[in-house]
Amino acid sequence: MCRFLVYKGHNPILLSNLILSPAHSILTQSYDSRLRLDTRRPHNGDGFGLGFYTSSSLSTSSNSTCPDPILGPEPCIFTSTIPAWNCLNLERLASKTVSNLVFAHVRATTEGNLSDQNCHPFRCGVLMFMHNGGVGGWRYVKRRLAASLGDEWFYFVKGGTDSEWAFALFLDSMQRMGHEPLSPPQEGFGHTVLRKAILETIRRINQFISEIPEECREEDCRSLLNFAVTDGVSVVCTRYVSSQTDEAASLFWSSGTNWRESTEDGTTKKGDYKMERRDKGADIVLVASEPLTFERDNWVTVPTNSTLTIHKQTVMIHPIIDEFYNTNPSHSRSSQFAQTKGQTVTDETKNVVVNGSTPLPQEIRV
Repeated sequence: MCRFLVYKGHNPILLSNLILSPAHSILTQSYDSRLRLDTRRPHNGDGFGLGFYTSSSLSTSSNSTCPDPILGPEPCIFTSTIPAWNCLNLERLASKTVSNLVFAHVRATTEGNLSDQNCHPFRCGVLMFMHNGGVGGWRYVKRRLAASLGDEWFYFVKGGTDSEWAFALFLDSMQRMGHEPLSPPQEGFGHTVLRKAILETIRRINQFISEIPEECREEDCRSLLNFAVTDGVSVVCTRYVSSQTDEAASLFWSSGTNWRESTEDGTTKKGDYKMERRDKGADIVLVASEPLTFERDNWVTVPTNSTLTIHKQTVMIHPIIDEFYNTNPSHSRSSQFAQTKGQTVTDETKNVVVNGSTPLPQEIRV
């Protein structure tokens, strides 16, 4: 399995303060993933990727970037098959790059070989996408999924991962909804469009799996679908498993007004970052497969089978209501399936334990 990170802030952040310097940064997670249980493959060392947007100015009232007139609105993508902990160019790039919307991903292969084309995040125009998990019954689903796509999105896929095919399915779903992925409105597609498209993507994946003949179901057909997608303005993430009885792979979020190394007695503690909150606003929102700090009070668990939406620094959590939704608030789920896939869904520390309850629709203004 993999690990990913999303940063969205009013102000640009130096990438090194996000992906390199924190004590449990996503780079550290590539070789020391505390919530990874797969001892057969303990590292996320099959490459990594960064995606970030550049801008010439920043509107604090709308929290939207003004695309650089030279560079354009599309995100910059940097991928490598070198393990993140062993890439000197990552350190060079991160120490001289700033952005207010960043995707980062460290990979442990499940589908697709070791190549730059298979490293996340993936891009189409202004859209950026990444995935942690796997599509169940992929060898039987792939042909059905590919055949359902329009030619444009069938030929869009360059690699061999189920994740990139899921992105193509997302793009095809957007187009069927009447939104051209390569022709975005000036202010982005909007969080509602992105959320509806990602829900349709999950629905179609589940439909393909349901069509697998019984005689072909010798392998597990449950999916772990932690997706993240952005149009450069809004971000939508999912924490999802196609099961009524299992927990999804871990996902957490944090928000505040400042992200920096903490101080004690006037001394800065190197690598010990903390999310500070000076008021009720949220200048920064982070979403991560695994907390970046050991200040666990800073992190909130995203409920299983939910979407997390970030729009204008407002965080909204909504349940994904489908055949795997349960209205019973005391409904509990097992972590066994996620653990067999090298994931975990609980942690012994405060505010990270998943209680298994079914989430109710909610909007969290932070």
